[in-house]
This record gives sequence, C-alpha cells and structure tokens, in this order.
Amino acid sequence: MLQPFTHIQKFGQDNLDATVKALGAFSSNSQAIAAETADFARKSFEQTSSTVEKLLGVQTLDKAVEIQTAFVKGAYDSLVSQTAKMSALYSALAAETMKPYEGLLSKASAA
Repeated sequence: MLQPFTHIQKFGQDNLDATVKALGAFSSNSQAIAAETADFARKSFEQTSSTVEKLLGVQTLDKAVEIQTAFVKGAYDSLVSQTAKMSALYSALAAETMKPYEGLLSKASAA
C-alpha cells in the first residue's frame, strides 16, 4: 500500500533536485552571457569613440574614408566573432539547463 506513495515521493524529490541543478546551471550561464555582452558593449563603445576622435582630426576626405572603412571592417569582424561566442554560450545554457532532466522520464516509467 505504501509502495506507490514511496515511488511518487522519490519521483518528486528527483524532480526537485533536477530543478535546483537546472536553476544553478541557468544562473551561472546567464551570468556568463551578461558579462560577455557587457564586455562587447564596452569594447564597441571604445572603438566607436576612438574612431570619432580620429575622424574629428582628419584633414582630407581620403583619410576620412580610410578611417571609416577600417572601422566598419573591424566592427564587422568583431560582430562575427561575438556572434560565434554568444552562440556557444547560449548552446551551453540550453544544454546545461536541460542536463539534470535527462533520464527522469525513463526513471518514472520504470517505477
């Protein structure tokens, strides 16, 4: 008579443990994503400020075009690199958040 109750209680405890682990993984990965985003924003702002300073001191149109071209190329390369980093971070977020739930369904159906 108490055996089904024990299985339900064990399953509930397993779910709670998995949820706590998932929330921990979500929290740590979210912090990494936030830190990476803030770092990218800071670097982007510094690059833009530096380019504006260079453009304010330019004497010829050719030099202005050269500075602007270098800025656009650098910004594009930085964006592509950042996109790859963020993709990896979000993939890790999804994988590590769902990892604690692996096998819970098979445990429930086996019981």
